[in-house]
Formats: sequence, structure tokens, C-alpha cells
Amino acid sequence: MSEPRRVLILGAAGRDFHNFNTVYRDNPAYKVVAFTATQIPDIAGRAYPAVLAGKLYPAGIPIFDETELVEVIKTHKPDVAVFSYSDVTHATVMHLASLCIAMGVDFELLGADKTMVKSTKPVIAITAVRTGAGKSQTTRYISHILKAMGKKVVAIRHPMPYGDLAIQACQRFAEYADLDKHKCTIEEREEYEPHIDNGFIIYSGVDYEQIVRNAEKEADVILWDGGNNDLPFYACALHICIADPLRSGHEMMYHPGEANFRRADVIVINKCDSAKEADIVAIEENAKKFNPKAVVIRANSPVTCEKPEMVKGKNVLIIEDGPTLTHGSMSMGAGVVAAKNCGAAQIVDPTPYAVASIAATYKKYPNAQGILPAMGYGDAQVKDLEMTIDATPCDVVLSATPIDITRVLKVNKPMVRATYELAEVKVGQLAEAVKKALQA
Repeated sequence: MSEPRRVLILGAAGRDFHNFNTVYRDNPAYKVVAFTATQIPDIAGRAYPAVLAGKLYPAGIPIFDETELVEVIKTHKPDVAVFSYSDVTHATVMHLASLCIAMGVDFELLGADKTMVKSTKPVIAITAVRTGAGKSQTTRYISHILKAMGKKVVAIRHPMPYGDLAIQACQRFAEYADLDKHKCTIEEREEYEPHIDNGFIIYSGVDYEQIVRNAEKEADVILWDGGNNDLPFYACALHICIADPLRSGHEMMYHPGEANFRRADVIVINKCDSAKEADIVAIEENAKKFNPKAVVIRANSPVTCEKPEMVKGKNVLIIEDGPTLTHGSMSMGAGVVAAKNCGAAQIVDPTPYAVASIAATYKKYPNAQGILPAMGYGDAQVKDLEMTIDATPCDVVLSATPIDITRVLKVNKPMVRATYELAEVKVGQLAEAVKKALQA
């Protein structure tokens, strides 16, 4: 028999593990020699545990930082590098491909269908062309449509396993106590808490075959709540992709967002109330050219501030969703919109007061300067976030993360919350698409 093909998986603690589980685990034709990791702090230096890796990997699989890629290739001698993470430019993907090819290593991208698990229940998938386009608010909107139809809905969220991978294989969240039990980071809470607020159960973890089999036991319909601009993990009855006219053109520039844009049954152009008409039309033209079968829907993203009087005329520090500002490359979000709508006197720049890991975030993502990204991947980073807020001279803190961040932060300044939801320009189009998909 021929030797198994040696595989190196380039990832970011999400898609990479799913690709391994669905294509390489227990497959003697391959030997996965290592993972690399990027985008998320402190995820390298771990191992994919033996209990998840299967019988072919009794010692687990090491995870290295992507900055060590050259040395990893020299040491572990893979035959192929498999790119397995999301929200990167096409140029970034090809630079990595060129590096690997120059070192004599094949470079691969797995096809979408190859890694999609089939569910016994209909799946509606929400994806996007970029991080921060509005997936979560769309997922909430669809969940209410399904609830009005009398369907029992369970959401499954794209993985965010930043702790003990073995313990996090299959996680179920139905109440706030579950967030504490699973020691969720701020980013995890941002995705899980809104579903709990709306009375829905949400699953997440590492092993998405195990996850969907558990979710099927208590659902009529599965909602795939995607992460970044990744492809769905499940074969779906309806694929909805969110496009962002504040980043018009990015639908054709980022991986795998372009693949979602080309595959989707429905393309929702969100944030139309904040965008230029020409940018909205440009996305509609790209949809006609590259995915003419898709139903294209315009939607707004209205922002509400719970106590606008606390913001009016004040010097305001704004906290925005972390990934939207980091690998999402935005320089503003709903918080800036809310502050301007409420008549803030000044938006205070926290950059000069940033502490430790927050300062490092600004160095890595200079586009985020001027606004505070809600970085909180561990207790130490939450503390850095608190210290940055305490040190920034402002009258009030306006938080536009999807959660009540006061549940995890204790600061010396008053805080007010801004929220945002999806609003169709022509109400009823998404409900019609959902009904047709379920009937089919």
C-alpha cells in the first residue's frame, strides 16, 4: 500500500477542525501532521486532542502559529497544505499558496459540498461576504419568522472553541447560566446571548456531526448562524448570504465570501439606510452577473440607543463588536451611528490609553483606532479592556456589541447600550423565501 498523504491544515480554530472531522479523521489515506492557527489570540501552542482526533492520532495533533509556517513545513514535511479559514483577501490566500508551492508543497481548498454534513431536519443557513455584515441580526429575524410559522427552531453557531477543545466538543446554551458554565469569552457571548434573549436554544462546539444530531432531537428547523464569511457546515434547504454596501465590491474580493455570494439562494443587501445608492446598485449588478438565480433583497439596519439622553452633548467612548473591527476591517459600526444620531459632542479616541493586548490589537489592526473593539478572548484580555475603558477620559461609554457587556465588564464610567435589528425594505420577502424552501 502507498504511504498516506501528509496533510498540513491552515486554520483559525474553526473551519480547520471541521474540515479535519469531515474529510481526514479516521481516513487512512491521509496523515494530518499539524494545524497552524491565526486571527484569534492564544490558540496556537495547543493540540487537537486525541479524544476528538480519532483512532489514527492517539497523541493528538499539534497546533502551531501560522507565523511558524516555514519551519512547520521544514519539520513536518507535508505533501499538501489545506487552507481552512475565512475572511481573507484572495491575495492573502494566494500569497500563502505561493509560499507553500515554492517549498514544494501542494496547496488545496476543499469544495463546499465535500464538508457539508446532512441533517435530518431542514437547514436554513445564514452566511455573509464579510465579517460584520449582519448575519446575527438576520438569523434572529429568520428565527422569528419560523416561530410565527409554528416551527421549533434551534440555532447552531459557527465554532469559537478557544478553551479546552475536548470539553467544548458539543455545547448547548439555553440560559445565561450556560454561558458561565462553559466559561464563554466576550465574542462567544456576543453570538449566543441574543438567541437566549429571544427564547431560542443554540448549539456550538467542535464536532458538528455530534452537534447537529443533538440539535435535531429538539428542532423542526435548524438555523445555521455562520461565522466570519465562512461557508455553511451543513447542506441547506435555503442559503441566505448577507452583502454589505458599506464595503461594496468586497463580495468579489474575499474568501470564501465570494463563494457564498455565488452559491446563495437569497442575497440580502443590509445597511441600506447607511449606504450610498450607487454602492447598493453595484452589489445588485454583481449579483445579476455572478448569481442570477438568487433573490436579491434590500434591508436596513436601524440602530436604537436605550438612553439617548445619556449620549446627547457628551464625550463618548464607543465599544464595537470586536471581529467586525479586526479581521472584518471596518473602522466603525452601530455604535458610531448611534452616537451621531443621539447628538454626541465628541467620540473619544481610546487608542492612546490602550493597555497591553488592546494596544497590540490596534497595532495589528490600525483601522480600529478611534473606536474600542470588544476584545475579550480570555480573562486577561477582559481585564485589559476594563483598564483601557477606565483610563480613557470620557463622560459615558456607548456599547454596540450584541450583548449587555456590563455582565462581564466592571468599569468606573456609566455605560449605555445601542442595539440593531434587521428591517426589510419590502417586508415579507424573506418570509416568502423561507416558506418556499420549507415547502420544497
